Amino acid sequence: METKNYSSRTSGFILLGLSSNPQLQKPLFAIFLIMYLVTVVGNVLIILAIYSDPRLHTPMYFFLSNLSFMDICFTTVIVPKMLVNFLSKTKVISYVGCLVQMYVFMAFGNTDSYLLASMAIDRLVAICNPLYYDVVMNPRHCLLVLLGSCSISHLHSLFRVLLMSHLSFCASHVIKHFFCDTQPVLKLSCSDTSSSQMVVMTETLAVIVTPFLCIIFSYLRIIITVLRIPSVAGKWKAFSTCGSHLTAVSLFYGSIIYVYFRPLSMYSVVRDRVATVMYTVVTPMLNPFIYSLRNKDMKRRLKKLRDRIYW
Repeated sequence: METKNYSSRTSGFILLGLSSNPQLQKPLFAIFLIMYLVTVVGNVLIILAIYSDPRLHTPMYFFLSNLSFMDICFTTVIVPKMLVNFLSKTKVISYVGCLVQMYVFMAFGNTDSYLLASMAIDRLVAICNPLYYDVVMNPRHCLLVLLGSCSISHLHSLFRVLLMSHLSFCASHVIKHFFCDTQPVLKLSCSDTSSSQMVVMTETLAVIVTPFLCIIFSYLRIIITVLRIPSVAGKWKAFSTCGSHLTAVSLFYGSIIYVYFRPLSMYSVVRDRVATVMYTVVTPMLNPFIYSLRNKDMKRRLKKLRDRIYW
């Protein structure tokens, strides 16, 4: 057992990818390259638009710019390696490289969820307690929230990776996924993973569900407050400031809940790949469009940025 475990650690893993069909490798490469470029360019434009306009230096846009940065990092951990594997015959990732990818992916992914919760709290204070907005959402508090989100996310990732590093891997070292995610790697282990599964599920509930519940609570309070507004125009104006954020939350958490909040026995390779693509590639690509198309301030600033580039 020890010999087999040692050999798997030295030889690494093989990432099976999205499809093993040779004819699909180049088309998938082209599709995901375009999606990755759109993700990077779109999120960089959001960051530049926010930091180049003093009128957008508000808590909501502070969190949005950091969300865009995390989305760039989040996809960069996964997509470039996936693109290389589309054109490679070996598709190998080292044991250490697998754990590093898992760590960085979870760190940025969890930070995303905390930033979405922070944006929900921003809307809650702005709509329900506007007189206290400048006090509650001051720059110092926003920075502390960002630092706290990053710290909790990295500690969570470190704990998860340390847990995975103690597992033994025997005969098979083929990961039926396009990156080193927790569930497919657990599937390969010849150790007793029941305790690991329990720890992973409990810890995931604590770290991921907490910001999700925070978002749910914030929007319940917002709905109650908005329904008390007498005019229809006032209700629509209040709800319209939340539409983009709700769309992003639905896309992000919908796929995450489907992938991670099920026992390992219910793990499905094909369905989980599709759901994982949604929150690792599609959602970060769509976020710039979600937050700019229905936002007059962002549209105005992006138009000025475009005119400056072409000038």
